[in-house]
Amino acid sequence: MSTKKLLTKEGYSQLTQQLVGLKKKQDHLIEQIEDVAQPDESGEDGLVTQLKEELELTNGKIDEIEESLEISEIISDKVNTDSIQVGSKVKIKVSSSTKEFFIVSHLESDPSANKISDQSPLGKALIGKKINEEIEVDAPVGKIIYKVVSIR
Repeated sequence: MSTKKLLTKEGYSQLTQQLVGLKKKQDHLIEQIEDVAQPDESGEDGLVTQLKEELELTNGKIDEIEESLEISEIISDKVNTDSIQVGSKVKIKVSSSTKEFFIVSHLESDPSANKISDQSPLGKALIGKKINEEIEVDAPVGKIIYKVVSIR
């Protein structure tokens, strides 16, 4: 059995909403396939094939989200601020600039919103670290040294 996936309340809610949307899309695709498919024809046309492929992808996403929700655990709003964990908001110093990240599971990651996965290279390196600790992360441009400034 898979290990528990830690999700924030917001992440759990977003996945649940995404699942509802995908199930609606699934129903719509099934209706479209039934409308377009001709039972008398021996071969399928391109549209039916395309719709079936899209349905297969949608079904895969539904299965993945359902499994993730089944094995997920919602993390508390009260995060331990002694060390970095999933759910921590972390301020780190890189060279002369400071950046803030929210550590989340890979299901919730969104780098454009500064939500980094606990499975990303930086996320893995930050997990378990404390304030004032420095970490070194290999990046395409070389090694980067980060210093933990605050955890909330």
